[in-house]
Amino acid sequence: MHVGFDKVFLVPYSANMIKKYKPSNRDLALQVATTLFLSKGYLATSMDDIVTASKVSKTNIYYYFKSKEDLLSAIMDQLIQTYTEMIHDIAERSSLTVQERFKAILRMLTHQELECLGGCPFITLYTQMPLDAPIIREKVGRFFRDQIGIVEQLVLEGIHKQEFKADLSARSTAQFIVAAIEGGLFLQHASEDSTLLEQSFHTLALLLK
Repeated sequence: MHVGFDKVFLVPYSANMIKKYKPSNRDLALQVATTLFLSKGYLATSMDDIVTASKVSKTNIYYYFKSKEDLLSAIMDQLIQTYTEMIHDIAERSSLTVQERFKAILRMLTHQELECLGGCPFITLYTQMPLDAPIIREKVGRFFRDQIGIVEQLVLEGIHKQEFKADLSARSTAQFIVAAIEGGLFLQHASEDSTLLEQSFHTLALLLK
């Protein structure tokens, strides 16, 4: 498994552009740091590791990022932007039923080419980031609050279209769904069972009807 840089960093390219596109030193540092932070761990990765793997000089990296924490913050911004856009794109597909959109979101999350210690990039990075990094922690918190908001709107739509039970609490149900997905990603990774999240979704679908 490897980090799908074209997905994580939103680098649009066609076959004719592959040879022409050359990532900047900043992009290279971000890409390599993302791979190392997610697969090896933020705490276990040094700036020297990033220099060695990226072949970008330490002086050059520090020109763009004043510290490893600053690099983590930039990575988090990229991940949040990417995942938010993908989730929004699926949530807005009105031609699909709400249940189909939930399945599509689940499929998207489980098929990202990201090798993460915790199964989810946000769990992996959040659990290792410094305690005195409130700004980065707030970014992650805001991301999940936004996702709960998106899921809440989908639940309301499902209730309105009579796909879901009429007496569901949209907010509580949305919080439960997001928690179930994040927990499922971790358990799926830890148990090495690639079907766990899909099976959990079937149970969740039955509870919603």
